[in-house]
Order: sequence, then C-alpha cells, then structure tokens
Amino acid sequence: MINITFPDNSVKQFEAGVTPLAIAESISSRLAQDILAASVNGQEWDITRPIEEDATIKLFKWDDPEGKHAFWHSSAHLLAEALQALYPGVKFGIGPAVDNGFYYDIDPNGNEITASEFPKIEKKMLELAREKNAIVRANISKSDALKLFGDRGESYKCELISELEDGHITTYTQGGFTDLCRGPHIANTAPIKAVKITSLAGAYWRGDEKREQLIRVYGITFPKQKMLDEYLVMLEEAKKRDHRKLGKEM
Repeated sequence: MINITFPDNSVKQFEAGVTPLAIAESISSRLAQDILAASVNGQEWDITRPIEEDATIKLFKWDDPEGKHAFWHSSAHLLAEALQALYPGVKFGIGPAVDNGFYYDIDPNGNEITASEFPKIEKKMLELAREKNAIVRANISKSDALKLFGDRGESYKCELISELEDGHITTYTQGGFTDLCRGPHIANTAPIKAVKITSLAGAYWRGDEKREQLIRVYGITFPKQKMLDEYLVMLEEAKKRDHRKLGKEM
C-alpha cells in the first residue's frame, strides 16, 4: 500500500499503481467525471498514469489553469491528428497549449491551408473527438523514437529527439496519431465538445529567421458548445471596444 496525501493534508492508503482517476473515483463519481489533470509530488501527471510510491496529489478540473492546460494541450494533438488526415504528408513542429487555446506549427509540405479550410478542420476534429479514443502515454528509447518519426519523414521531430536524453522520452497516441510529448494529457478525446480554429500565422522553425517558415494554426476548444459561444461573443465585444477607443483617438 502507498500513502496519498491530499491538499487538506488528509492521507488515504491505496494499492501501488493507483491512478489519479481511480483516486478521484474513490471520492465521488462526479469528481472522476470532471478531473482533467493532476499533479503528483509537484509534477504534472496524466490522470491515467499509475502512482507507484507515497505521494502528495492535487486533482484539477476545467476551472483550474492546470485543467485547461491539459485540455488544450490534448486539443493541439487532436488538431494535428485532423491535419494529418486531411493533408497527407504534412509535417509537424511543436503544438503547445497557450493562455487561450493552443497552436500547432506545421510544414504543409505542398498542401495549401487557408482560412477557408477552417470549417473542414473543425468538423474533422469533432469527428475524431467523438471516437472517444484514449490518449495513451508510452516511454520510448531514443533510437526507437528516431526510427518511428524518421520513417514518417518527420524531420522536425527528429531534430528535437536528437537533443533529448535517452530514457526520458515519451510519446502520446490517440487513434491513428502518435506525437512526441512530455504531457500531461486528458484521459481521452471525449470531453472535447466544441472547436474553433481561430487564425493562421507564419512562424520560423524554432524562432530562427534563417530556418524554415512554418504555418502556425491557432485554435481553442471547450467541453461545452455554450462555453465556445460565450467566448466568441466576448471576443466580438472586445473588438467593438477597441474600435470605439480607436475612433476617439482619431
């Protein structure tokens, strides 16, 4: 048995290998439905990742910044999965969560991606999300990672892998898409219920203007369509305020 310490300093015992999701389920089924991420001994942690030793734990829901971060980070992977399906041959750079949503830097590799394609990308993301695929973490050796991504022609990923220390490399897979990533991620794609691709921008690979110029695809997702609708209204109101301010200044 291992001791799990909660934020209120209470302690409960569990079998070694228990996951944050199982711990949440032991508290209430509603909490288990709501949690998106966790921290274990101060380290970001997937809710389906086993805990093997005594630990302090925090559980994060949507209202917590850590919960949103895991949700949007997972959504970046969902975006990449959709782009892979829609634009064969596309190559991937990095795809982090940001303060409001996420982005993925991609090399279109001959594919044309414009704002007119946004509805098609959103539709594909929602289609994939509804498959409720588990997002599965795996440890992988450096040589296996280089082969996996090299065989796919993922030169940007291979460059990143070449700089990583062997024994500390992980991938995450959902459906037919595998990405190099440290995580954490939500348990599966099911909670992603509303999607909006917001903009495109140019971005030099690794911020170096002497390197390849990629396309940065920005998006945002929510666990409810109502939340997305409210967010879009808020953006419109912010634009109106900016226009009024600009008018006064002129």
